[in-house]
Amino acid sequence: MALVKVKDILIHATEHKYGVAAINTINVETIKYAILAAEQEKVPLIIQFYPGLCDYVALKYIAYTACDMAKKVSVPIGVHLDHSNTYEIALSGIRDGFPSVMIDGSSLKYDENITLTKDVVRVAKVFGIDVEAELGHVGSGSSVDDITNSQHYTNVDQAVQFVEKTGCDSLAVAVGNAHGTYVKTPNLDFRRISELRSALNIPLVLHGCSDIPREQIQEAVNLGMSKFNIATEYFRALYRSMESTITAGKMKDDGVSLLQSNKDDMIRFVVDKIRLLNPNKFSL
Repeated sequence: MALVKVKDILIHATEHKYGVAAINTINVETIKYAILAAEQEKVPLIIQFYPGLCDYVALKYIAYTACDMAKKVSVPIGVHLDHSNTYEIALSGIRDGFPSVMIDGSSLKYDENITLTKDVVRVAKVFGIDVEAELGHVGSGSSVDDITNSQHYTNVDQAVQFVEKTGCDSLAVAVGNAHGTYVKTPNLDFRRISELRSALNIPLVLHGCSDIPREQIQEAVNLGMSKFNIATEYFRALYRSMESTITAGKMKDDGVSLLQSNKDDMIRFVVDKIRLLNPNKFSL
């Protein structure tokens, strides 16, 4: 078990009809609590890091910490670099120890996205690194157009061609989801999810899962979506746990204790997401 390739985790999830929580983290505590939740529930989990936060903590420190913790537990844990939007960032992730990276060329023209993704895959495969790509426009939850305009959604025929030409290991798709906080309740395009699942032979990834209605998340699992990215809600839970502790005056200016005080709340949050993504109650 322990540290396992993201690709293998997602293939297993697809075959056994459960979804994998991919939790974005920022420090030792957020990594540790997510892994403890996975071990409690006896299911795989993916630890992620967004490179836009590398001014706060270097890629290599997150990669080392997550991989080291993963090696010490009994359940499969994957470690993944989220949303590298340039070749250079993706290669930095590979160099700094991430066993899996995302290359996000979705803002580029279709042919340019193929070229960028192929270039990253070519290097990654030399080192045995998994690659997630993105096709379609997964925009911002603050934009109603990004959520509702089906012109932004992943085209099934293009997706088939994209996967064949790039050799990516998993594909993030646009099906009515978006990043960040939603200004309007999203409505996932289940028909498109089903069509993509039928047409593609690699795992599908849903970004922007924070605040998508629970019944929609479970339907996406049932239709074969495998990886579910959770960032906004996890960090919100962290903030609210700390806020509650401070407001109650429990720590009395003790910053170290404050960092440790949210352990139960954060584990509880991740456990809830794991159970949501596991409607068929799979267990290792």
